[in-house]
Amino acid sequence: MINAYAAQEPGGKLEKFEYDPGELASHDVEIDVESCGICHSDLSMLDNEWGISEYPFVPGHEVVGKISAVGEHVTSLKVGQRVGLGWHAGYCNSCGTCESGDQNLCSNATMTIGGRHGGFADKVRAQATAVVPIPDGVDPQSAGPLFCGGITVFNPLVQFDIKPTSVVGVVGIGGLGHLALQFLNAWGCKVVAFTSSESKKQEALELGAHETLNSRDKDELKAAAGKFDLIISTVNVKLDWNLYLSTLAPKGRLHFVGATLEPLDIGAFNLIGGQRSVSGSPVGSPATIKTMLDFAALHDIAPVTETFKFDDVNEAVQRLRDGKAHYRVVLTK
Repeated sequence: MINAYAAQEPGGKLEKFEYDPGELASHDVEIDVESCGICHSDLSMLDNEWGISEYPFVPGHEVVGKISAVGEHVTSLKVGQRVGLGWHAGYCNSCGTCESGDQNLCSNATMTIGGRHGGFADKVRAQATAVVPIPDGVDPQSAGPLFCGGITVFNPLVQFDIKPTSVVGVVGIGGLGHLALQFLNAWGCKVVAFTSSESKKQEALELGAHETLNSRDKDELKAAAGKFDLIISTVNVKLDWNLYLSTLAPKGRLHFVGATLEPLDIGAFNLIGGQRSVSGSPVGSPATIKTMLDFAALHDIAPVTETFKFDDVNEAVQRLRDGKAHYRVVLTK
């Protein structure tokens, strides 16, 4: 039996929950959970904001732990190995997308917290291909958020071949943005943090930004016209996206990794005139996650975390709901 924390209804309190996972599938592994980050996506799924949640619902898709069992056909991982598990718990492994190395875009990928139980538990199961070993040099206590927040902001650097000479802006210095600043700085880019919080300006500079801009000051944004090769938006609120487009250099890209639910009000001429692009991306493939972890180890990049015991999971969730997390919350045994 697996002991977990589950909600019985949308927005419900997480309570102790026990379930029988059945026999371990031949291509799966079982992980003894050591820690698990809490992501805003966990809250969205807990509240059924996206209309796809199933109850009882066990959150948790930023898992770190050691493999306790492997299926009979698993050869890539072994018992006792410390690994991480992120947004996806499995892929079809047979479609063209999977075969090309873009498993994260597989239309039949399985969510770790969708249609199955997640990592707010003592154990969790997943397909071996979705599980990535944690290298030496990455602190396992804080590594969990790298498997969702970290890879979400790292993936665009790989997908769009961002150059070390690029000028990159990051909108929103929170759970995603504080990691983006670190990755971009180590990548070699000139990094500018967009933030409306005076209290975050100095910390943004300490995390890797070379400059800051007030994201709600139209005069500052207008003064930055034509400056950025890439802007990564990590926020889930509506902003004046046409104004942000005007800050892009020719062939610049406004890229969304924050799930703003309101439609984007974007004028076509803002794109056509400078051959600019608007795009979005999810988490990365297992191979890109491995690259991210190696890069993080090499450059000493780590999430800024607060820790709570699993028994205090509701207190931890509420801290994230209240916007008080600095910057990521991690549950530990």
